[in-house]
Amino acid sequence: MTEETDAPDTIVLVHGLWMTPRSWEGWKEHFEAKGFTVLTPAYPGFEIEVEALRENPDVIANVTVPETVAHIAAQIQSLPKPPIIMGHSFGGTLTQLLVARGLGAAAVVIDSAPTEGVRVNPLSQVRSLFPALKNPANIHRAVAFTADEFHYAFANTLSKAESDAVWRRYAIAAPGNWVWAYGLIANFKPGPQETWVDYSQERAPLLFIGGSEDHIMPPSVNKSNAKHWAKSPSLTEYHEFPGRSHWICAEPGWEEVADYALEWALAHAEPTRSLTA
Repeated sequence: MTEETDAPDTIVLVHGLWMTPRSWEGWKEHFEAKGFTVLTPAYPGFEIEVEALRENPDVIANVTVPETVAHIAAQIQSLPKPPIIMGHSFGGTLTQLLVARGLGAAAVVIDSAPTEGVRVNPLSQVRSLFPALKNPANIHRAVAFTADEFHYAFANTLSKAESDAVWRRYAIAAPGNWVWAYGLIANFKPGPQETWVDYSQERAPLLFIGGSEDHIMPPSVNKSNAKHWAKSPSLTEYHEFPGRSHWICAEPGWEEVADYALEWALAHAEPTRSLTA
């Protein structure tokens, strides 16, 4: 870790949908070994273990995006100085909403779900999200992937047996209203929605990381999202890792992704940013 006393010393890892903070277990240990304090906040109701959530997913069916952003923002605001914020998948959307509030010294979003206004919807993304979108009633339910659906959407670079093992250890149901609320659906509703941000505003430096083989949040989605932020005077960059799926944060070679994200964030961090919301 850098020796500069004003450099960020805390990393906040924001998990995605169909996951819990357990999905960050490798990154948390990896960054802690480098001397950082690592926080992995759960969404409201997601604090219990994977197995319990799989047993009773109804406890998270009605969690909303705004209350989750506020929940994580409060934890970040309680820190003595701005942290590095990293988010995967829908955690990337939440990370963008957090930096839009003025939070963080630097931010990295990995295979991020888009914020409102990103209208790129590849067929692989539509197929991946179809289990949640096929029935409008799912907006009031927690929706899970089958092992086969998970393999296509999340872990297509792994063997089926490897993907099934990941599904058993990490996968849970997700609030259907989140899938309907994020950019894909928000673009067809009038007025600002839950994932709206002001792309022209000043905020912490922001890096988008994409995986070339990601089905659910393909590179084209992340590139378009990053391009929207070009309206901001603040730094926005995009980096793509070849051969990586949506399971980029844990598939073989994940350490390279983690190290790239950390090095970029430390190089561009603005530790004096105020913690305002």
